[in-house]
Amino acid sequence: MAGDGAQHDGTARGAGTGEVDADLLGASALLTEEELGWQRRVREFVAARIAPVVDADFEDRHFRRELVRELGELGVLGMHLRGHGCAGAGAVSYGLACMELEAGDSAWRTFVSVQGSLAMSAIARFGTAEQQEQWLPAMAAGRAIGCFGLTEPGAGSDPAAMTTTARRDGGDWVLDGRKRWIGLGSVADVVVLWARAEDGVRGFLVPTSAPGFSAHDIDNKLSLRASVQCELHLDSVRLPAEAALPGAVGLRAPFSCLGEARYGIVWGVLGPARECIAAAVRHARRRQVFGKALAELQLTQAKVADMVVEHQKALLLALHLGRLKEAGTLTPAQVSVGKLNNVREALEIARTARTILGGDGVTSDYPVMRHMANLESVRTYEGTDEVHTLVVGHAVTGLRAFS
Repeated sequence: MAGDGAQHDGTARGAGTGEVDADLLGASALLTEEELGWQRRVREFVAARIAPVVDADFEDRHFRRELVRELGELGVLGMHLRGHGCAGAGAVSYGLACMELEAGDSAWRTFVSVQGSLAMSAIARFGTAEQQEQWLPAMAAGRAIGCFGLTEPGAGSDPAAMTTTARRDGGDWVLDGRKRWIGLGSVADVVVLWARAEDGVRGFLVPTSAPGFSAHDIDNKLSLRASVQCELHLDSVRLPAEAALPGAVGLRAPFSCLGEARYGIVWGVLGPARECIAAAVRHARRRQVFGKALAELQLTQAKVADMVVEHQKALLLALHLGRLKEAGTLTPAQVSVGKLNNVREALEIARTARTILGGDGVTSDYPVMRHMANLESVRTYEGTDEVHTLVVGHAVTGLRAFS
């Protein structure tokens, strides 16, 4: 990474080596060789292709589209899916890939999540064989980009209130409405779009070249600036009958895709948290205050210890959820626990790291403020803290606090 957020080895190291210990509890011993291989390959890609340019891309609001095909070659696009050129990797391998990508920048884990966990998962689960063959191989290779159009200007956490409509006109579908905060909307080739039809919410594959479709970048973001988020406009977009995803009727369909993306977030945010800790510790070792290293002060060590303890707990939580997912027993409430806890703790780690860095912590000499700003978006999308809190509350009490 840039500055003091330089990429580092994830294996445990002694304090005297000059490296920052990223695996204090030895969690790497719980990983298979295949999982470690995925982590290593993605980490190397991030160090070579993302880290050298990400600060400039964040500053310039630049989405580096040429990396899309390279990510396809790396095998991480739809890597949890099988067939159609997808890697068929395990849940923990996917999680580790998300962690390493987000250690570079949340924009790139977001891209992989939107492409694979949302758009590709929807097509794989609910599409016809023809739809899958048309889109999945190209998306896995990075030759085509997909996005996921669910949230609306007036219905973020409440997709049941969506106003985008799909009506039949002869043998066609006609779609009208607006979507907002749609990742990749203006660079996508196809939108997995959700609209209200007579028989309930349905999913459609909308080519972005369709007449009446337009995507407008949200340019005034102070977060995820190296990514693309848009507002989509659908003005009498006419689609053939075969554009509908036949298996996607009702909100359970998009919610299942959101669960995939939320799982990736549980792992992903561990990456920026790790980089913030590393930046703070390296700085504290060098910085001299009151005649000694900042890292020698008890209050500094208390901050470091708190950050590391929470990071390691979050890592073990992610690994546990990954094993549950591989066993086929992971529940939505368990994913909510992971998303709620790990994003919240990652943000607290970033804020604590900034205090150790002092005034310099708000500059681009360190990656901490960039990660902190990005994590504010991650905290909001794929379910806010409030939503996940109520999901967990319902799971424990058996009573719903929301409709």
